[in-house]
Amino acid sequence: MSLQGINKAWLILEFTQAVGQATTPALVQATSISAGTNKAGPASDIWANEDTAATDTLVKKTAAASYAVTNDIKNKEVVFEIDPSRFDVANGYDCCYFTIATSSQASNFVSGTFILQTSFQQATPTTQILD
Repeated sequence: MSLQGINKAWLILEFTQAVGQATTPALVQATSISAGTNKAGPASDIWANEDTAATDTLVKKTAAASYAVTNDIKNKEVVFEIDPSRFDVANGYDCCYFTIATSSQASNFVSGTFILQTSFQQATPTTQILD
C-alpha cells in the first residue's frame, strides 16, 4: 500500500487462534507496492488485546516493527499505528505491507485492515494500491 499523501495509518489485525502459537505480524516498508525492494518497517506504536472474548480493551505495547501474540487459543486484536514520516522516505520507502510469521497452523486465521488518514478530505480519495 502506498503511503503517499497519508498523514497516519492504522493496521488492524484480527486473529482467530484455533491452535496456540506465537504468531508474529510484522510491518514492512517498501519502495513500491510490488515490494521488490523492502526492509523492516520503523518502530510503530502497538496496542493489543490478547483475548477479545474477555474484554474489548487494547493494551499499549512496546513500540516495534513486529509483535508476537501470546501462544494460546484465543481471539486477538493487534493495532499498529503507522507514521509515514518514520519510513525511510529519503531512500524512496513510501509503501508498506505486513507479513505473518511463525504460524503454520491451517486453522489459525488473520484478517488485516488499513485505516488511512489522508492529508486533505476528498469526495473520492486517490487509490493507495498504485504507486
